[in-house]
Amino acid sequence: MKNIFQLEKTDGAARAGVLRLEHGEVPTPIFMPVGTAGSVKAIDPDELERMGAKIILGNTYHLMLRPGMEVMRQAGGLHKFMNWPRPILTDSGGYQVFSLAKLRKMSEKGVEFRSHIDGTKLFIGPEESMAIQKDIGSDIVMIFDECTPWPCTHADAEKSLRLTQRWGDRCAKFELQPHQNLFGIVQGSLYEDLRRDSARYLAKMDLPGYAIGGLSVGEPEEDMKRVLEWVLPELPENKPRYLMGVGTPPQLVEAVARGVDMFDCVLPTRVGRHGMAYTWRGKVQVKAAKWKADFRPIDPDCSCWACKNFTRAYTRHLISTNEILGMRLLTYHNLALYLELMRRMREAILAGTFQQFREDFHATWDAGEAAAKES
Repeated sequence: MKNIFQLEKTDGAARAGVLRLEHGEVPTPIFMPVGTAGSVKAIDPDELERMGAKIILGNTYHLMLRPGMEVMRQAGGLHKFMNWPRPILTDSGGYQVFSLAKLRKMSEKGVEFRSHIDGTKLFIGPEESMAIQKDIGSDIVMIFDECTPWPCTHADAEKSLRLTQRWGDRCAKFELQPHQNLFGIVQGSLYEDLRRDSARYLAKMDLPGYAIGGLSVGEPEEDMKRVLEWVLPELPENKPRYLMGVGTPPQLVEAVARGVDMFDCVLPTRVGRHGMAYTWRGKVQVKAAKWKADFRPIDPDCSCWACKNFTRAYTRHLISTNEILGMRLLTYHNLALYLELMRRMREAILAGTFQQFREDFHATWDAGEAAAKES
């Protein structure tokens, strides 16, 4: 199997590397802004470039429903359709089928379900997911899996895992476009034996990369960390490791400390649209009344375009009056901060100072969170 990843430096378990994909190189650790329906909400491709995004995520389930694969094929794939020249990762649609679709009926073949939009009867199995992602033309393709709910019994988690493994075998046999790379997904809920079994099974498949799924579904944060400590040592050192759907800035730091290379999460865009900013000193509710005449930047420690040009007072005014620009400014800032966090962690790993960075980050974040509670 082709090798798309070069590991450049380790500092403890933390890793700095580079992904080499058809549409460009991606330095790691990296955060991938989520473009569910072919757009990162409230942000255009030029802005993504300006803030330093190197790779974004698209969603198989949503793009299958709208605009549909006939339009996608006519457009020449998602890169051309959305005018994004850099790499794209697509998730398999499995999580959305299980979380959004109506009246699901699962079998060995796949999942029969009704669209959450209009109730249309649809079907996705391993081959269908691969075919959709092939039409999308993403650089990284995820296997079709079942995202195990939390909590669940060991018996249910094992049954789900075995089905995901059989589906993964079928995905691996599907012929994708030459530039596409298939990633496996480690499942197994919070059970150590299942998680290790899943990681070992996938490692033997010698895929271009591996993801850890089924976390950030409601489980306590300490359980998430424990799963990473079980799984990551079982995965090949020379392949990229992707933690799906995680998380807050402190969670990203802790996951990098354990050896994760890639992340995606809707939080920076979602909370931005609802008036909250992530800062280097914790969370800030910009829509709070106390910011009405606060003429500091959204984050005084940030040099992103939004922070250079606009104040908390103005941004709060926009949010309070439902002006779209307010949502855009906070979304821009949050994504820029996530990407800058990745850059700083990478620099610290390369310099051999990651542990000091980790301690300093948490001290600053925790002090800011404590101060916010007191004010």
